Amino acid sequence: MAESIQSLDQLSQLKTAAVAPDAPKHEKKVDKFNRAYATGKRKDAVARVWIKPGAGKVTVNSREVEVYFARPVLRMMIEQPFSVAQRSGQYDVICTVAGGGLSGQAGAVRHGISKALTYFEPELRSVLKKGGFLTRDSRVVERKKYGKAKARRSFQFSKR
Repeated sequence: MAESIQSLDQLSQLKTAAVAPDAPKHEKKVDKFNRAYATGKRKDAVARVWIKPGAGKVTVNSREVEVYFARPVLRMMIEQPFSVAQRSGQYDVICTVAGGGLSGQAGAVRHGISKALTYFEPELRSVLKKGGFLTRDSRVVERKKYGKAKARRSFQFSKR
């Protein structure tokens, strides 16, 4: 350490000089077809999601979203990232999803759409991050333990 810092002003100048250029820059990540790709996960479900500019058509496993996710709550979950980012109807979504149940699959698709949106438009990252869409929900089913009926439930106890 060749120089020593004598005052707080020198420390603040040194800090601002060091932080500004090293700030991470997020850049647009698209393939040769102008699509952004991301993987979303929730419980046991894994979704591979591609988004591209379009009319807002969503396709899940080669089926329309209304057919695959029949419950309106699940479709609303998938649309949340677009509504928060104010991009409803501006992107076409093509995704393949496997594993888990319908609820977990909808959560995985939502996570994948959010990540793909940040790859396509990096300036949306702060909005989606604030909404909690970029955080992978790590809650999974607890394993069954030996000596128990399920993960925590004991076998029925009889006094006599």
